[in-house]
Formats: sequence, C-alpha cells, structure tokens
Amino acid sequence: MNTYPRWQLPLVKQALQYARIVVLSGARQCGKTTLARMLASGEIEYLTLDDGRTLEAVRHDPREFIRHEKSTLIIDEFQRAPDLLLAIKQAVDEDNRPGQFLLTGSSDVLTSPVAIESLAGRTHRIRLRPLTQGEMRRVSPGFLPAAFDRTFVRKKRPAAENRRELLELALRGGFPEPAKLSYLRRRQWYDNYIESLLQRDLKDISRIRRHGALRDLVAVLAAWSGKCMNISAIGAGLSMQRSTLDSYIEALKLLYLVEPVPPWTNTDYAQIGRQRKLFLTDSGLMASILGWPMNNMWLNPDQVGKIFETFVFNELAAQVDAEESERYQLFHYRDQKKREIDFLIEREDGALLGIEVKASSMVKGDNFKHLRWFQENLAQQKKFTGIVLYAGEDILPFGSGTWAVPISTLWAES
Repeated sequence: MNTYPRWQLPLVKQALQYARIVVLSGARQCGKTTLARMLASGEIEYLTLDDGRTLEAVRHDPREFIRHEKSTLIIDEFQRAPDLLLAIKQAVDEDNRPGQFLLTGSSDVLTSPVAIESLAGRTHRIRLRPLTQGEMRRVSPGFLPAAFDRTFVRKKRPAAENRRELLELALRGGFPEPAKLSYLRRRQWYDNYIESLLQRDLKDISRIRRHGALRDLVAVLAAWSGKCMNISAIGAGLSMQRSTLDSYIEALKLLYLVEPVPPWTNTDYAQIGRQRKLFLTDSGLMASILGWPMNNMWLNPDQVGKIFETFVFNELAAQVDAEESERYQLFHYRDQKKREIDFLIEREDGALLGIEVKASSMVKGDNFKHLRWFQENLAQQKKFTGIVLYAGEDILPFGSGTWAVPISTLWAES
C-alpha cells in the first residue's frame, strides 16, 4: 500500500499549513493509516486508538492525552473516543497555531451535533477513498480539467483496455488487499470486512443492534447502486419502519459504505427529478456482496452496466475530491420524461460536463440524445461538454461539443 502515491497526500500537507485541525476520513482499509504514517517524523507524532492501551489512556484523561510538544499530533481512528473532540477544541482555542492535529477516522463522526459545535471553523476535512486506477498507475488526476477544456484528445493515449479487462478492474475495486486475491478469497475478505464494520465500527457511531437486518440492507443497497433512491421500494421485504430504514441508511453512509449523489436542480424546468442516486463506494465491494463472478456476469448486460457505472462513479468522485486548482460538484440528472444523464459535473465557474456510461465497445449517435437535449434546453449560455464513456479505445468527436471517450481515459497519463 505504501508504494502508491495518494492524491490526498499533498492536500493534507497543504491543509496542515493553515488549519488548526485536519480531519482525514474514509472507509476502513482504504489507506488512511498508511498515509498518516507517511507524515510521521521527528516533528510529527503518531498515535492510534486501535491500540487498546492508548484507547484506555485517552478515555481516562482526554486533556492530558492530547498534550504534545511536537508540531503535529496524529490521532488515528479518533472516532473511537468521542470525548477527544471537546478536549481538542479547548486546546486549539487556547493556541491557534495551524497544523496542531491530524485526525483520521473510519466513520463520518463530524456530522454529529457535538462535533459540529466543537470543531466548526477550526477544521479542514479531506476524504480518502479506496485506491483509484490512476493512483495504482502513479498518474496524477487530470481527467476533469482536460474534459472541461476538451483537450483530452491531445493527451497520450492510455494503454488499450478492452471491455473484459475493464470489467476485471471493476470487479477487483480499489481496496488494496482484496485486489490481489482470487474471486473466492476476495469475496471472503469482503464478507469479513462488512461483518467487522457492523460488529465493531458501528458501535462508535450508533446504537443499532439489529446487525442481521443491517446486513440484509447492505445487500439490497448493493443491488440499488446507480439507481435513484426510492425508500419504499428499498424497504420492501425488509420489515422495517420508514424511520428505522432512514437511520440504517444514514449509519451506512457514516461508515462510507454507500454515498448519495444529489440531482442537478439549477433550473426552473418544472419536470426535473429531485431524487438522489445511491452508489456503493467501491465496485469490488458491490460485486462481492451481490456474488457476481466474472464468468457468470460477462454476458449479462444489466449487471455489467451497473458495475461499470459504480466503477466510474468511484473514479470520478475521487478526482472531484483530489482537484486543488478547481472546485467541482458531482450531480446526476433525471426528469419526469425519463431523460437521464448518469453524471453531471459543475465547475465553480458554471461550466457543465455531462457524462453517460456505456458498457459497450461501440458508440452510436443515439447514445448522445439526452446530452444534446440538456445542452440545447437547460445548459443555455453555460459551456457544456457531453461525453459518453465507453469500453472502446478511440476518442471520437460526435459534434457540438460531444465526444465518445474510452473509460480508460479516466487514468490516462498526460
């Protein structure tokens, strides 16, 4: 794991120069500890609350625990001791030097009322996701700036990856340890991973005790990855009240297992949809939960399409997080007439990038119909680029700012 350059490492270093508290959060096993240890030095101290003795010490006296003489104290898995937040707040209020604390966590505890009150205005948050294909290939994130500027055609063409090879990448996902395993051992790893989250990490953020019901919900949400959220349909057959279902989904979001993508609603078009899309945060995790091996799903277009869209979401979301020079927001589009755009990315200057994902190695003009409708009717004066990401090898212009672009361009080298 420590051989891969993480896109967030320079962001963490930069944030420590101006924020009193930097919080690095993400799913367990995605690489937070490795990244944090890379920063440890003579001036930066590292402690982990995964160590039982350290955890007992912080619970006994949080204020004494956080006293340090170094420039930065790293506290790994800080969500295991919520009392730390108030002690850290007091410390940084008394001393406003930047870079005093780097906190890493496997759950998004900063959404709790105590965290919001304690750390508001004092923190800089950075999300770490499972490894991207770009990180595995030691390539900097460059797809989004190139796509907005329509300069991807000038980039060095990536190594050709056909549909079958792309499917294998999606099935392996971005968690480093299971990516090296066979299908059966990979599925066993993910089963143990989910069980560990529900038995161990869940108690840090919630009082949920019906782990069996929550495990069933994980399987249902895996099947819903890439769909608009319909709580009634999701809950069908689970025998849960709406309030219970909402709280369970929120818990899975806090554990970084699932992630909603909001609808793009920056328009007065009356028939626009307002449901969020739901995605699992790793395509390999999704495939394992659903029991989708390569040899069985290869000829199933529905399954291939679903995992390709989740795979692309994971890659795009990581690039949105990693960009320093531009700010991007990730949306989807759907209206009551069933016009859909899988992903709609808005740059801070208002420019828009529409992305459709196709699992085919061929692209037809009809694949652009929703992108063109959006361009003509809703983009108005904003710069709009429409892309169909497909399982082919060539970058092809389809006129009026629309392009067919290989999925592998997401990790192309400049």
